[in-house]
Amino acid sequence: MHILFDDAGKLMTGRLLSEAESSLQVELDSGKRVKVKSANALLRFDKPAPAQLMPAATALAETMELELAYEFAPEGEFGFAELAQEYFSASAGTEQQVAALLCLQGAPHYFRRAGKGRYKKAPPEILAQALAGIEKKKQIQAQIEAWAAELASGQCPEPVRQQLYKILFKPDKNAPEYKAVVEAARNSHTAPLTLLQNAGAIASAYQFHWQRFLFDQFPKGTGFPALLAPAIADELPLASVQAFSIDDSHTTEIDDALSLQGLGSGTVTLGIHIAAPGLAVLPDSPIDQVARNRLSTVYMPGHKITMLPDEVVQAYTLMAGRNCPAVSLYVSFDEATLEPKDSRTVLERVPIAHNLRHDQLDTVITEDWLTGQAPASAAIAEAHIEELQPQLAFIFRLARHLKAQREVVRGKPENFNRPDYTFRLEGVTGSEPVGDETVVIGTRQRGAPLDLMVAEAMILANSTWGNWLADCGVPGIYRSQASLAPGVKVRMGTKAQPHAGIGVKSYAWSTSPLRRYVDMVNQWQIIACARHGKTAALAAPFKPKDANLFAIISGFDAAYTAYNGFQNGMERYWTLKHLQQAGISELTATLFKDNLVRADSLPLVLPVMGAEGLPRGAHVRVRLGAIDHITLDVHGTVIERLDLPVDSVDDGSESEDGEDDELAAPLALAIDVDEAQADAPETAAETAAEAPGL
Repeated sequence: MHILFDDAGKLMTGRLLSEAESSLQVELDSGKRVKVKSANALLRFDKPAPAQLMPAATALAETMELELAYEFAPEGEFGFAELAQEYFSASAGTEQQVAALLCLQGAPHYFRRAGKGRYKKAPPEILAQALAGIEKKKQIQAQIEAWAAELASGQCPEPVRQQLYKILFKPDKNAPEYKAVVEAARNSHTAPLTLLQNAGAIASAYQFHWQRFLFDQFPKGTGFPALLAPAIADELPLASVQAFSIDDSHTTEIDDALSLQGLGSGTVTLGIHIAAPGLAVLPDSPIDQVARNRLSTVYMPGHKITMLPDEVVQAYTLMAGRNCPAVSLYVSFDEATLEPKDSRTVLERVPIAHNLRHDQLDTVITEDWLTGQAPASAAIAEAHIEELQPQLAFIFRLARHLKAQREVVRGKPENFNRPDYTFRLEGVTGSEPVGDETVVIGTRQRGAPLDLMVAEAMILANSTWGNWLADCGVPGIYRSQASLAPGVKVRMGTKAQPHAGIGVKSYAWSTSPLRRYVDMVNQWQIIACARHGKTAALAAPFKPKDANLFAIISGFDAAYTAYNGFQNGMERYWTLKHLQQAGISELTATLFKDNLVRADSLPLVLPVMGAEGLPRGAHVRVRLGAIDHITLDVHGTVIERLDLPVDSVDDGSESEDGEDDELAAPLALAIDVDEAQADAPETAAETAAEAPGL
């Protein structure tokens, strides 16, 4: 006697050895003996042999017409033997019965289980839905195969083109467009990015990077809703200063300006004046919602996406020739010793006399001119700023003093041995670059006089206001760094903690409220302190442990990291363009980590071969390999070690971006052709399980 039984949904056969009250002892064809519950035994038979039964029954089941079986099946609950009798004949044998069972098991869209070997016909409306689902799946699979064939032949279907960035970076792995790319990549043994390039899905490397960024960070576009800059209601006093700003020529969001009073009196007062949108733009207002959504201005060579609409920016920017609302910090110093005496914060209107542009004046406002060792140049006369020499000279002297004091706290000097690079695109005809313009890469040495003046003044303001917020019990958004030890990063939080990289007791970004949202938030808190003093905690928009502050920090961190990553990527794109445009095939570089080198005269980090055994800081000549503008990839080979002193390694202060490794990393894709196909073409059973009522 043989037995057919259900083993966790799988049909198995074997020879019956013995039988107890509730279980059977069965020997499988393999010789293995198993214990089977009596309730799981579906059929007893003496012939044919189990090894012959299942293949024959399977072949017979494949010939059964489901529509006919559904029509012949009894109404109500029935067993597989009953279906066999209705479908084949009243004397249906073992093979026919097992074939009927296999048919029932394989068609859950037609038949619902009602117990071991027992079934019920699915309601007609549910069956219709299931069959429609199966047909739809078949059509989708056919579409996937057709798209995959097009891609493999070098043509890109329009639906795939429209979903390009989603497929590569934020894929829905069940979407047919994604599946088509994966299937085509597998079938053609081609990397997805190369496959899509060959199919014409990526026509422009520049647009690829630009549209990818917009897809990720600005899915609704970069336009602004119609917004009007609210007027400042405060009756602000007019400051008795003549302030000047120092920015790049392309800067429209002029956040900060400086002034100086009291030269020759023994006590000199430095004024640091910050544009004050926080006096008019209130938390949760329409403009605030736009700013909080963007969180920062995005910069890239030849273009930028501002945090605020230009109309709003122009209402509050510190433009020359206007009396501009400002939050002003006045710090008094002993003119001889430069020791600070006191500080105060004032809400006022500040006359802006000059908008100085450092890219035009860096080479003429020199240390020699500031210290009186060189006469004024024609450019100084043309800019009509001769009268600023005494003020600029004192501020420069003060800036060097403040820097030296910070370096004592830091425990070591700040290194300015790497220049800042500037990018100028020639031939931009529209509102934004198209990617094939001529790029001119220049340098601006860190620590140049104008740069040092602004940097130290802003550090003074951000640290002074950070300490003041803490003294008033008003929370702010701080940047802190526990130490300069390797791996200790700058973090953002709501507590006033030391910033070891800068060398200050606390540091709260507050000087760029037109460009960074955290500065706007801190400005609101500072304004509350200026208006209410020690009771400011009761009036400030954000209270201690305010969940909104933590949400802002989290969102800003993510956005700022993404924006900086994009800026670095676009600067790398234009650097690679420059290599091609200038015909540069070799360059000198400095080894800074493992096999990574930093070019000596360009903002370029790349991996090289042949650097094994060389010390960090070694100077080498590198031959460049092929350039890929899509992946932003270029490799090099060390062809010579240069006989130059080994450089010291950067100290990882706030001024270092710490992203050199990422700059040399390959483009990361979310598409994976190697993973198991999580959503292969569904079986009828899987499709039917999705239908209501099954």
